[in-house]
Amino acid sequence: MNIKFYRNLEIVGVFLVFGLSVLFHFIYDLTDGSVFSILFGAVNESVWENTKIFLIAYSIWAVVELLVSNVHFKKFVVSKVLGVYFMGGIIIIVNYIITLFSEEPACAVHIVLGFLAVVFSQLLSYKLVTGSKDMGEYFVPSLFLLGLFLVAFFSFTVFPPHLGIFRDDTTGFYGIVPGYVDKGDTVLSMYAKNI
Repeated sequence: MNIKFYRNLEIVGVFLVFGLSVLFHFIYDLTDGSVFSILFGAVNESVWENTKIFLIAYSIWAVVELLVSNVHFKKFVVSKVLGVYFMGGIIIIVNYIITLFSEEPACAVHIVLGFLAVVFSQLLSYKLVTGSKDMGEYFVPSLFLLGLFLVAFFSFTVFPPHLGIFRDDTTGFYGIVPGYVDKGDTVLSMYAKNI
């Protein structure tokens, strides 16, 4: 494996993953709710949907890295699965910590949080892939965790549990917000939060 080439892929990946995440944030509105945008984009402003766009972009870049670099397959899969869960954990936990201090964190805070989560996840996976530890024993559990991620990815946008992480705080709805809802209508938002 060419470590310098792989390191450069990880650095480029930070910017591409972040840029793709920004695109995925707006793709649902830009395509008027196409099936593609439901699966890959943020259908509302919930913590889950804003985390999902980063995880999907990270996973897409991981596939590209696997195809263009000569890395040990099992080690790479383990490191990227850990990176996905690490990134998701960072975004979700820090988001809730921020809401302890501010009810409506600024958009810039979410952007910086997402960027830092991408940086740390890329760094983690780079260290694991280039490290000397053999991680073959973690390959099967990683496949299980990858399967769990895919199940969550394909189901929670369309069939979200009624938990706070899946609720759009601007409308109070879970999952795909119905088209007739005016996201600026505060009376409807207050009513929907009580449902």
